[in-house]
Amino acid sequence: MNFFKMVLAVIVAQIVIVFLFVFGLGIMTAIVSSGSDTVQVADGSWLMIDLYGEIPPYDAPESISGSIFGEPESLADILLNLEKAAADDRLDGVILKISATNSLGLASMDEMRGAVAKVRASGKPVYAFSDDLDRNALYVASACDSIFIPTVADVQFTGYGAVESFYKGTLDKLDIHEQLHKIDEYKTAAEQVQRTDMSPENKEMTEWLLKDVWEVQMGAIARDRGMPMDSLVACMDHALFTAQEAKQAKLVDRVLYWDELETRLGLDEDETLIVSSSDYRDVTRGDVGLKGNKRIAVVHAYGVIGGRESRTDAGVGVMMGHETVTENLRAAADDDRVDAIVFRVDSPGGESLASQLIAREVGQINKKKPVIISMGDVAASGGYAVSYPATKIVADSLTITGSIGSIYGKLNIAGAWKKIGITFDQVTMGPNGLMWSTVHDFDEAQWQRLVTFHNASVDEWLAEISAARKIPVEELRGYAEGRVWTGRQAKERKLVDELGGLDRAIDVAKEAAGIPVDEEVTLEYYPKRHGLYYLLTSGNAPITLVRSLVARAIRRDAAETMRMLQRGGEWRLWTGPQTVE
Repeated sequence: MNFFKMVLAVIVAQIVIVFLFVFGLGIMTAIVSSGSDTVQVADGSWLMIDLYGEIPPYDAPESISGSIFGEPESLADILLNLEKAAADDRLDGVILKISATNSLGLASMDEMRGAVAKVRASGKPVYAFSDDLDRNALYVASACDSIFIPTVADVQFTGYGAVESFYKGTLDKLDIHEQLHKIDEYKTAAEQVQRTDMSPENKEMTEWLLKDVWEVQMGAIARDRGMPMDSLVACMDHALFTAQEAKQAKLVDRVLYWDELETRLGLDEDETLIVSSSDYRDVTRGDVGLKGNKRIAVVHAYGVIGGRESRTDAGVGVMMGHETVTENLRAAADDDRVDAIVFRVDSPGGESLASQLIAREVGQINKKKPVIISMGDVAASGGYAVSYPATKIVADSLTITGSIGSIYGKLNIAGAWKKIGITFDQVTMGPNGLMWSTVHDFDEAQWQRLVTFHNASVDEWLAEISAARKIPVEELRGYAEGRVWTGRQAKERKLVDELGGLDRAIDVAKEAAGIPVDEEVTLEYYPKRHGLYYLLTSGNAPITLVRSLVARAIRRDAAETMRMLQRGGEWRLWTGPQTVE
């Protein structure tokens, strides 16, 4: 394996050298440099943001530069661009190209709507254009002034549903024994290997989550589109719409193609008046007057929590490593110019050890500087564990949070190995030498020790949350034991302090630092974005390049293919030309 890595590294290094030789150092300098001098924004321009495909919360751990490898724009980039657009006098408005094939979660869609509202409040129109519209895409688009679709657009508007997969039957066929202890009945992740269907508690929890999402999303769409709720529900009964049917149902405003929209806005004769979101990223907040003498650090961390270094795992996806996260938190805390820290968390949880180490760092820093949590799409289980020691927690209405509980144990896979002829023997020394062996079950004494240890560790966690959130332990148990909540429900139970997105968290950070809310501040983002110079001067440049390209394929290409397949294979035969309104 080491030989293979070395050969591959040499090949990639040669490619990089050839690249630089062919295109010259001038190109390299252009790529490395960033700032407003690299992008021209003419008066009367329109910002065009494309919500399609993979939209990660922030730069992935292996990201080098979007300008070099075509990294997908992050939600953080898009929200920042909308904030700048509202203040940029050179822009006349914003166009959102919205596709159902995007990776935005519930809270991300909510934040998009809030950012759009701020642009509109500044007096600038925001138009939505979509050729692939579903309920979630419509939820974002309905926040805009108008929604346009071409005559060949796919429009789906259906009800809500949740389907879970279960693997117990597969494990039984393979003779794999699950040895998992969960705390408690609402900690439903273990059900995938313990059951063949949803438990009553799982169904109950899923129903209360869907109910809250229904109320938030359907209520917003009905208000924005000026439709009574019963008419909106009737659209779900119809489910699939042609463009004209969608217009008649008031789901959209007008049927036209992209070039016709450009003509309508007077952009067809001068393409330079359309500024892409990726180019506009080089415009800084300071360039449009959004800066101040005071600084707030925004530390982003997302992915499954586990290990030391943040990375992209081929099987799991983005991993949040505790040493990487604490290093970024400490860098922000040690910067004397930074008055407060906003810790942006987007994680479904993961390893308890890594979560506890990050949580301790949050608590330690909180003694010196205010730390405000901004929860993204998901901040549950370990994602909640790293959040509760902060000064305050801000969650979106549709953030999925809570899941205060735990799963502990192992799988015994000996039976599966034996089916293909592999057998095992052993020699031990000392008690419990095979306790964590993956080819042995726990014996009765080991299982009882595991249960006692597990219960004690979760009780300790509950006590810490109780003290930090000022919720009596017995009351907290009724919100914990694996229960998952939306942000709205979590606030009702005092698990979070306020509802809102990153912008609200920044305002709360100002308040905690004694900065007037209406005072502009300079934002310092972590982790820092790396450019080509970093790639060429880092000790493992070729390996870094390979990891970046592989991570891109995992996050973007494979993920997009899976989303297309999950949409049900909507392949339709061409049935002839259709008319345009």
